[in-house]
Amino acid sequence: MTEGNPCGMSGPFKDHFSAQAPDYARYRPNYPAELFAWLADIAPGHSIAWDCGTGSGQAAVALAAHFDLVIATDPSADQLAHAQPHAKVSYRNTAAESSGLDTASIDLLTVAQAIHWFELEHFYAEAKRVLKPRGIIAVWTYTLLDVEAGVDALIADFYRNVVGPYWPPERKMVDDRYRSLPFPFETIAAPAFSITTEWSRDDLLGYLGTWSATRACMKDKGVDPLPALERRLVPLWPERDRRKRLRWPLHMRIGRVK
Repeated sequence: MTEGNPCGMSGPFKDHFSAQAPDYARYRPNYPAELFAWLADIAPGHSIAWDCGTGSGQAAVALAAHFDLVIATDPSADQLAHAQPHAKVSYRNTAAESSGLDTASIDLLTVAQAIHWFELEHFYAEAKRVLKPRGIIAVWTYTLLDVEAGVDALIADFYRNVVGPYWPPERKMVDDRYRSLPFPFETIAAPAFSITTEWSRDDLLGYLGTWSATRACMKDKGVDPLPALERRLVPLWPERDRRKRLRWPLHMRIGRVK
């Protein structure tokens, strides 16, 4: 689930996230269990799943409940160093386009919040090579969270106007909810899934601090933009330990190898 570029085929690996890998592992939300149960149900088998661009392994560990083995790859060694260990998850430091996996060996390939960084032509060729006949590829993203109207407006302003100029251009595909993503597979309609969690104000600020644009803004200006946002949040969320319900709708592209 990294935002960083897990490919490196058409140029140097653009690592946006190794510096904050511990925060990434701590503050990134977990995906719904129902998503992985549904993906396992439509997969042709349950031997091996490949979670590509795994980051700190949130999706990989969830897949382990349904597959004999989950191979989780990422080009960031720092991200993998903070991934959650699991007996059925094999973490490997490698690029998306050169997985080293056996041909026709994978039942399900997942990419959580990362495919917009890939060199798509080479990655799709690798996906078609390693997936079994009728194997499933599932990619998804999420954009801004929903809390409550006033908080949502402040986060949207922070996203667009405070750190907005610091988002890499690939982020536009996320804002488009992957509708413009080339996807050369037999399309499968997906149910609606959302991430939901309950966080304190500090949890929310920790999450916003994992954004690559937040870090780039801080580096450029020499000032952390989050304290100013927190001052604006306090009237709406005065108790820092009070937990509120947060929701991120998932935007998915699901396909089957023809």
